[in-house]
Amino acid sequence: MGFGKLSQALTAKEIFDLVKDDLQRVEKEISRESVAGADAITAIGQYLQEAGGKRLRPSLLLISAKLIGDAGESAIRLGAVVELIHAATLVHDDVIDAAQTRRGRPSINVQWGNHTSVLAGDWLYMQAFQIAVRERNFHILDLLIGLTQMMVEGELLQLERIGRIDVTEADCMELVDRKTACLFSACAKLGAIVAGAESQTEEKLGEYAWNLGMAFQLVDDVLDFTAREKTLGKPVGGDLREGKVTLPLVYALECATTEERGLVEQVLSDRHYGNVPLDRILALIENYNGIDRVKDRAQAFTDKARQVIGEFSESAYQRALSAITDLITDRDH
Repeated sequence: MGFGKLSQALTAKEIFDLVKDDLQRVEKEISRESVAGADAITAIGQYLQEAGGKRLRPSLLLISAKLIGDAGESAIRLGAVVELIHAATLVHDDVIDAAQTRRGRPSINVQWGNHTSVLAGDWLYMQAFQIAVRERNFHILDLLIGLTQMMVEGELLQLERIGRIDVTEADCMELVDRKTACLFSACAKLGAIVAGAESQTEEKLGEYAWNLGMAFQLVDDVLDFTAREKTLGKPVGGDLREGKVTLPLVYALECATTEERGLVEQVLSDRHYGNVPLDRILALIENYNGIDRVKDRAQAFTDKARQVIGEFSESAYQRALSAITDLITDRDH
């Protein structure tokens, strides 16, 4: 998994062992539900599933459900729903970003082309909702529709800001919320709903997971500049190459000289590191503590998540949700 040290007693393996059998059932559900009338969509579904991933979102849903009680088949189905929604966003993301790789393999758009990829993403969204409708629960549908709109709006906001250097800290936080934290929050809330939690408990679990998601994405933004390409599964410095100014760079630009701002503007204009090497940008971020400041922000969200989950009665699942906060902050991919 590549997760770092844990201050908690639970290791990554111990956490995911709590829901290992259920996660296998989620995988089977995804396989079964990713078969389409069009061969290309079925092939794309299989390709995405073979790529794996941490399955953090369904795990969060399953552990949240078990924290409250037991949710049986509903939790399995909704675990597949959140993973299909996540997969749909990744497919559309890669088309928008003209990405070449994802998780160390050629991205869907490279393999199948943009037209097929967009339609496959649409199909995955609709398939996720078709599974969710089977729960016959308007609260679940309301949550999922609101979530999907939030995420799409996040993509549109990001598109509007592509190539712009005048991105603010508030802009970055809004994107982190819309693109990542809201999905984490929805996962925990869905787990609570299917386990029969009261609305106050559902909200509290949602707050825990929202803070977890904020930390997760901020660590992602740091790793985009600091990880090794083999570990990351996609090119290092990819965000800036795609025209995205993320928080580590926003913090550095607050203090940067006109000349240094010019370097960043050059990369944003070129969309490559041919004229301004990535090392120059990394040195600039390092020089103005961009990385450390973002790590501090991520740690604050992690601490808040731990504090919220600490208000729940102690159990194996409560300890697991608390320990996940460390996995998020200490990971290397």
